[in-house]
Amino acid sequence: MNHGLTATATTQVTASRSDVWSALTRPEAIKQYMFGTEVRSAWRIGDSITWSGEFNGRKYKDKGEILALEPERKLSYSHYSPLSGKADAPENYHTVTIRLRDGDDGTEITLTQDNNPDAKSKAESEKNWNAMLAGLKRYVERDS
Repeated sequence: MNHGLTATATTQVTASRSDVWSALTRPEAIKQYMFGTEVRSAWRIGDSITWSGEFNGRKYKDKGEILALEPERKLSYSHYSPLSGKADAPENYHTVTIRLRDGDDGTEITLTQDNNPDAKSKAESEKNWNAMLAGLKRYVERDS
């Protein structure tokens, strides 16, 4: 199966991996830095995850499944958005993986999203994920 181009976003935050992990998995935190989205998940491998809200004036309800979960190290999930205009089929899902590592002064966060069909889609994904990581950085550093 073709997994398309992979978008990558990274940032360094002045906070512990524990604080970053907490912000990545607490719905009330996610809403603060991820464009107001409501996230629902039991945060267990194989469980569903949904995101709902409004983005650029359009309501959305995205879905996926938790694929990997290693507390304070790695979170990976599939993601499908009906706003893509594509059918709800496996080839139209992305895999998003967030890795945490100790950095020089806190935690390095690297996020990847596969299955971007072209360079324009990859660039748009990177723009959106970099904006989300900037919001996460502000949120975590404010609370640390």
